[in-house]
Amino acid sequence: MTEHGTIPGPSLSDTSTWLPLDGLAPGFDANKAPHDTGLAGQVVVVTDERGTSVTHEFTDSEVSWDYQPGPGDSLEAHQGTDAYEAFLVDDGLYFVQFHHRFRPDQAVSLVLDLRDGRALSVLSTILDEDRPTGATRVRHDFGPAVIAGAEVRGAAPAPTSSLIGRRVVWDYSPEHAYEHIYLSEQWYTWQCLAGPEKGLADTDENSVWQVRPGIYVFAWREKVIPCASVTIADHRDASAIRSHGVLFGLDETGEVPTHFTFGAHGRLVSMTVHPENLNFV
Repeated sequence: MTEHGTIPGPSLSDTSTWLPLDGLAPGFDANKAPHDTGLAGQVVVVTDERGTSVTHEFTDSEVSWDYQPGPGDSLEAHQGTDAYEAFLVDDGLYFVQFHHRFRPDQAVSLVLDLRDGRALSVLSTILDEDRPTGATRVRHDFGPAVIAGAEVRGAAPAPTSSLIGRRVVWDYSPEHAYEHIYLSEQWYTWQCLAGPEKGLADTDENSVWQVRPGIYVFAWREKVIPCASVTIADHRDASAIRSHGVLFGLDETGEVPTHFTFGAHGRLVSMTVHPENLNFV
């Protein structure tokens, strides 16, 4: 009992009461864009700087892939077929998601820029309990590449500091809204403004890559809930930002991999500019 005779609810600081990843899913994907079948019937081969090539053959709903390591790659060759979802981000720019059947602890986010002949893969891996000290439960590995047979033009996907200082509100559904504050090349802060996590907030690791001017891959890795996300967002119109993304991690039991896609509409609400001598950019 408090001094006013009421029983307080659970503290927002008590992370043991936070929703698990699978508890967030119902309704969270209301603003997801439809699956785009524009890749169906195409074979897309991407090759990275190690000489590793991955062949992707798409149907309407599945992707068959063949991983062939290059001289600088210690992994073995392997192949598989997975269900996928694809989202059309811009002219000739696709964001593809698939969860490996042969390794349920891994999921792939693949940016395919058919117009400019470039690609960016993000491999999300669930780590063991005995992971290195300070490491988040899900790790992201980024791999820029080029598309075989395509005319390669423009800048390659690369890390960027362009989002630093922005404060954006994201609507994932009529009931789910979050605010993101992009602090630095490593950190961002989020807070839930509406939905089952309302009032919760934290600062987590992030990575940002530019794939086209004004279009960014934004990936974050949570330290409280064993999950991570990879998104792509078109920030060219600050009042009508559009994103597509995936969440990947472990369910409430801490044993079962959980993978689901979503989308959001965003808007820039403010921009912080640091003094020049303290500016990250």
